[in-house]
Amino acid sequence: MSDVAPLPVNTPNVEPACAPNALLQELNDRGLIAQQSDAAALGAHLNQQPRVIYCGFDPTAGSLHIGHLVPLLMLRRFKDAGHSVVALVGGATGMIGDPSFKASERSLNTADTVNGWVADLQQQISPLLKAQESPQQVRLLNNADWMSKLDLFAFLRDIGKHFSVNAMIAKDSVKQRLARPDQGLSFTEFAYSLLQSYDFAVLNKERNCTLQIGGNDQWGNITSGIDLTRRLNQHTVFGLTLPLITKADGTKFGKTETGTVWLDPAKTSPYAFYQFWLNTADADVYRFLRFYSLRSVADIADIERQDSASNTKPIAQRLLAAELTELVHGTEALAGAERISQALFSGDFSQLSLAEFGQLEQDGIPLTHSEDTAAPMLSRLLVDSTLASSLRQARELIANGAIAVNGEAITTDTDQLTRLQQHYVILRRGKKHFHLVKLRA
Repeated sequence: MSDVAPLPVNTPNVEPACAPNALLQELNDRGLIAQQSDAAALGAHLNQQPRVIYCGFDPTAGSLHIGHLVPLLMLRRFKDAGHSVVALVGGATGMIGDPSFKASERSLNTADTVNGWVADLQQQISPLLKAQESPQQVRLLNNADWMSKLDLFAFLRDIGKHFSVNAMIAKDSVKQRLARPDQGLSFTEFAYSLLQSYDFAVLNKERNCTLQIGGNDQWGNITSGIDLTRRLNQHTVFGLTLPLITKADGTKFGKTETGTVWLDPAKTSPYAFYQFWLNTADADVYRFLRFYSLRSVADIADIERQDSASNTKPIAQRLLAAELTELVHGTEALAGAERISQALFSGDFSQLSLAEFGQLEQDGIPLTHSEDTAAPMLSRLLVDSTLASSLRQARELIANGAIAVNGEAITTDTDQLTRLQQHYVILRRGKKHFHLVKLRA
């Protein structure tokens, strides 16, 4: 299975103190390190030679979301620094679900569903890590490959004996659930930590992996894996976690009024994805650039200084939105998102393609389907779209010049409305209230 020779048991892999590791210093400068095991030893370990680093992603849906981007980009940073990386998609652990800091038991999905999600996630992860361009540095693995071969009795005897129930109960993620008598914690989820720990031991033995990264909610699982690997393989390995990302006001990051921001364009369109980053608050944008951008810390500091000295609109949001949209969705999708944004700003929708109208229909602006077989009056469409509360108000808005159709002001109620791409009419009330109407062919 392995194309990387395992470390000999008698090979020391904790080096003496030496110069600080440049990558760890950069990650600290970006605010990307929450906790790490033995920072000095880890820095020396990374300085000695290229290492193998892994991060796990359980398939709990058919797509990753922007919360997954930070650990994915962390793997990318290690790869770009010359190390090898493993993105482990949990085809086995995904059958259970990690209980860490979850308020209730996860719903269990069928094997076919989880296997389909594994394939979907691997397809998303591969281009983000540039796996095809660096096949020797990037591995996409599935822990079902070794978990499916486990013998229950051997696992309980050889793995389970290394875990203290007392210590497991003392973990914050477990205590939180045990404190909720309405939910509790099943044995299935309680055993999750053993499985993730076993992943680390297997990757260390077969792939020479010596560092696991993950979100800060994974610290307990990571330290358990460090301990198990030491016991099974007689190797010292390391762990590093990333901070929980919140907005400056303390609220959770990664949600919008319509829900999660996904990496799958069928779940969150490239336009909506672009707009999410474009609408980042000034108080957050430079911190998010340090978290998410592949620009250097010095470049980001220059952007912040330029924005501070400028009397115009900051450029940081546009740079963040453009970089991440191109990274996740590609150059053409970024160009489309920028065209849609410019069209909504200028009122000229003539250059938008049918696919770009599809993005607006998906999640770009509010949508109404008109089922009228005849050409509907503008006033009726305003009421149907809730831009007006009544026909009377709709006609008043039209007469007062407050309504634009496809970017052009309309002052007369009419049913002669130009259709864009044969189906669409874009209504605007005032300067900011847009609505897309899809008419029957």
